[in-house]
Amino acid sequence: MTQPIIFRRGRTLRALDGYCCQGGAGFGYSHAGFDVTGVDKNAQPRYPLAFHQGDAIEFILTFGAGFDFIHVSPPCQHDTDCQRLQGNDHPDLIAPTRDALNATGRPWVMENVRGAAAKLRNPVMLCGTMFGLKTYRHRYFETGGGFALAQPDHPAHTVPQAKMGRPVPPGYYGQYVGNFSGVQAARDVLGVPWMNRDGIRECIPPAYTEHIGRAALAHLCPALGVAA
Repeated sequence: MTQPIIFRRGRTLRALDGYCCQGGAGFGYSHAGFDVTGVDKNAQPRYPLAFHQGDAIEFILTFGAGFDFIHVSPPCQHDTDCQRLQGNDHPDLIAPTRDALNATGRPWVMENVRGAAAKLRNPVMLCGTMFGLKTYRHRYFETGGGFALAQPDHPAHTVPQAKMGRPVPPGYYGQYVGNFSGVQAARDVLGVPWMNRDGIRECIPPAYTEHIGRAALAHLCPALGVAA
């Protein structure tokens, strides 16, 4: 069920989580201190925060300027290896989403997978090892609207990784993509206890966006006179 959109007039900074799916990104921004609203064209009953069902680009163009910060994760299927191998056709929403973000005048970040990294402008790469997670799961983040994100040091991948979608042997890191086994283990590793397999396959670990959210608050708060 779509929840009502409430724009608060208080000093809590508000973040929009576009193409939110089951809420890995939004949950991280919430932990960082934002009041988060998610938007997705599909119903997301597992989304743990305020949610509106609708087209993300239309929502950004209509309401985006009313938020303090915007995160978007356009569907990545267009740029994933498994979808190309299967011959599936998906829309490429990166460029039109960027145009919508820039039209808001607000600071923003756009996330996607390695296959789309070449389409992103000077992206920062985040890896699970940067946050003590027992997975690699590289994700790429383009920033705009005056917001910039520093590239963290990338620890070496010293732990072997299980094959895509396969059970995770002892002493290995899991990939948790495709029709993987071990949903509860994936929830524990990624920090998403409310998600099912469909959400886990594509989610951003909340640790990534909590890190980005804290950087965004540091960027926003001096200008707004708000205590982080």
